Amino acid sequence: MEAVTAASGARRDEIQQGLAEVRAAVQRCQKSDARLVAVSKYKPAADILAAYEAGQRHFGENYVQELCDKAAQLPTDIQWHFIGRLQSNKCKALAAIPNLWAVETVESADKAQRLGSAWHAAGHARPLGVFLQVNTSGEENKGGVPAAEAAAVAREIVDSCPGLCLRGLMTIGSVDGSEQRPNPDFVALARLRDEIGRATGAELELSMGMSGDFEHALELGATNVRVGSSVFGAR
Repeated sequence: MEAVTAASGARRDEIQQGLAEVRAAVQRCQKSDARLVAVSKYKPAADILAAYEAGQRHFGENYVQELCDKAAQLPTDIQWHFIGRLQSNKCKALAAIPNLWAVETVESADKAQRLGSAWHAAGHARPLGVFLQVNTSGEENKGGVPAAEAAAVAREIVDSCPGLCLRGLMTIGSVDGSEQRPNPDFVALARLRDEIGRATGAELELSMGMSGDFEHALELGATNVRVGSSVFGAR
């Protein structure tokens, strides 16, 4: 592991204060068991280390090369989440990260199979956790499997991808949806989770909610929230 220059005292305090406030908000939602993923894209390794020193272990990155670089510099007990658009030609690079904990953006059976094969070829002893990303809003420019196809893809992952463990479903949702209460994208994902869980027998998590709406997501059943600016400040 390469040496990482520590953040300044003021910057460390800023990050740790932001982290404490988000954790307190999670507690207020009576979701002490929910997983907080600190989204650290574009942030230097020193910022991540400051949050790590305050006990944070789950971090999310959007870009494969940035994740590879940071994983090589930072403690090996960090549990990395890849939360960017998954490209088939990047599966091998992702699979080479030994402490990759989950890929949250699997959106097809083909990509799941490619990722599972790469993970197996890398020789890991444990399965890789994945979330099936669902396009709950139906927006053409949004990643994710259409909601109507989610159950079939989930079944394919469970039945045909032994290198993977389907942890749950993920959505980003629409801007319009984020302004509504209840958020229709979160409601739709929770409904799908229940339907797929009954069909597959799997206990599935819900990854939904970001800095602006994670508390509402927790109220609607989120078990995994992805929070960046509220921890690290604006990009």
